[in-house]
Amino acid sequence: MKVNGNGQAKILSQVELDRLFAGFDNDRDRCLFGICFHTGCRISEALQLTVNDVGTTITFRKSTTKGKKGTRSIPVNPALRKILDLYLQEFQPDSYLFPSFHNAREKGHLHRSSADLILRNACERAGLKGVSTHSFRRSALTMMSNRGVPLRVIQKISGHSSLEVLQRYLEVSDEQIGAAVGLLV
Repeated sequence: MKVNGNGQAKILSQVELDRLFAGFDNDRDRCLFGICFHTGCRISEALQLTVNDVGTTITFRKSTTKGKKGTRSIPVNPALRKILDLYLQEFQPDSYLFPSFHNAREKGHLHRSSADLILRNACERAGLKGVSTHSFRRSALTMMSNRGVPLRVIQKISGHSSLEVLQRYLEVSDEQIGAAVGLLV
């Protein structure tokens, strides 16, 4: 559910992220949305990961990225490593990281609608409104920008085709506008 008034996913604060991660029922759910946040990936990219795609980096294969424009590898930071280590204990190398509940015979991955439901339930437990699966991506990219990461680096991480498209993702707060104008004295 997008409620920021511009048709974009809500940006989560660190406090909201902490509440939300505490609201997830299990390690699988924390891992799924942890990957979305810590790599800035799309939910569809995370859902299609296999165990082989995860190591010191997470590799999003060209065949699973939007527009199939290229493979990208994102380093695993210590916070994500901790989440992965709790979850990745009993998987076969070629299996999906997030296997489907209902499709065990076909060995498919968890569907986007299931991820939406998982998130909706966690948001309810955490008392958060307006959060969508895309909130993790927008939050990660905005936090990187706010902390001074150059836009070209963020573009490489996110896989956006252009800086113009990336900049639509980034939220600018009233405080940032005030601080920028305040520099003109």
